[in-house]
Amino acid sequence: MINTEALIITMEECGELIQACSKVIRSNHDPKYIQNLQDEIGDVLCMIEILDCTTPEQIKERIGVKKKKLERWSTLYNAHQ
Repeated sequence: MINTEALIITMEECGELIQACSKVIRSNHDPKYIQNLQDEIGDVLCMIEILDCTTPEQIKERIGVKKKKLERWSTLYNAHQ
């Protein structure tokens, strides 16, 4: 069973990551907000690790699936290769 407290904190951290993304856009990529974005990404990754409900291999596989979707449906992934 996945720890309920870990799920709640993960939800909160995901919300903070969403807010950090918005602030980078609204600030026209101010380095202060980019640093905050980096911090929030780290916090979310930490919580994903703590949740311990997936393996690094499963995550890597899913990343591949998402990249394929982006290659087909978005210019985002192709722009960063």
